[in-house]
Amino acid sequence: MSPASVQACPDPALSGFLTAHELARPDESARWTPLAGGVSSDLWRVDLPGRSLCIKRALARLKVAADWQAPVSRNAYEWAWMRFASRHRPETVPELLAHDSGAGLFAMAYLPPERYPVWKARLLHGEVDVATAAAVGEALGMLHAASAGDASLAAEFATDDNFHALRIEPYLLATAAAHPTLSDILHSLAERTTATRLALVHGDVSPKNILVGPSGPVLLDAECAWYGDPAFDLAFCVNHLLLKSLVLPRHRAGLLRSARTLAEAYVRCVDWEPRPAVEARAASLLPALLLARVDGKSPVEYLTEDRHRLFVRTVASALLRAPAPTVEDVLDAWTTALTTLTEPGTDRPD
Repeated sequence: MSPASVQACPDPALSGFLTAHELARPDESARWTPLAGGVSSDLWRVDLPGRSLCIKRALARLKVAADWQAPVSRNAYEWAWMRFASRHRPETVPELLAHDSGAGLFAMAYLPPERYPVWKARLLHGEVDVATAAAVGEALGMLHAASAGDASLAAEFATDDNFHALRIEPYLLATAAAHPTLSDILHSLAERTTATRLALVHGDVSPKNILVGPSGPVLLDAECAWYGDPAFDLAFCVNHLLLKSLVLPRHRAGLLRSARTLAEAYVRCVDWEPRPAVEARAASLLPALLLARVDGKSPVEYLTEDRHRLFVRTVASALLRAPAPTVEDVLDAWTTALTTLTEPGTDRPD
């Protein structure tokens, strides 16, 4: 939630939303500050006399180089996911204020960055706290456990089209198109993931969407919420820690410990199925997601060197062809491969 520049209300419909839901009086002045960092929604900090809040509105076309369209109805599912989380782990989401499903927008409490720094920013600046990773893994596992086997949630979040548009197609299928020799494997993973319905999935558990709050991690951006395979969330988050360990060699050990600790804390919460089952699915998804962040529709911005992209392609391709049984085995393979990588001596300033 980092501010970009202050401006007047960008759309009369937004000020109308505030007054309609009694978040602001018609005669109150408001300062609108666009918040940077997301590609799928417009986000603003709204400063009113004596208080601030945050407004989020979904975009039909995501702000990436590729043509990536997604239904704005995902905003309603994000709101619903946050309501679910607030019932079971209220500290893991901002306070929810108001929602307009027709307009595809909602309001929530604004969490100031000086008290709620973004986990990604801390990691890229070398502030690697393994305890934060453990708290993220535990929170994610407990939310999955709270939703597992819930038929009403399964019906409410039958968001297969959204999840396909936001995750299956741009990550797995687009990567399959870029790697014909791996296409069958990636299509099989896509089909298995789509067919697995066990718990409520956040869908974007990334350090950029996690704030390090005084009472623990706060999860944002649940636009991909879907009742499906919880292994996706685990693999998606561990994936980001592995990629950062590649480009931050001085903090590599801490990042790899964080990845292991997150996975261990998560697995301890698994009570809806045998733990080896969810681990095996996460372990097979992890290399696919690694490869997707190089050759899918949403490449990570900090993998700017050809040697790093080649490293990801090489390690991920080998793991896709010979799947590891556990996340720990994937981490072992990644760690071993990293020892062969020659590094320049200092971390990049990302």
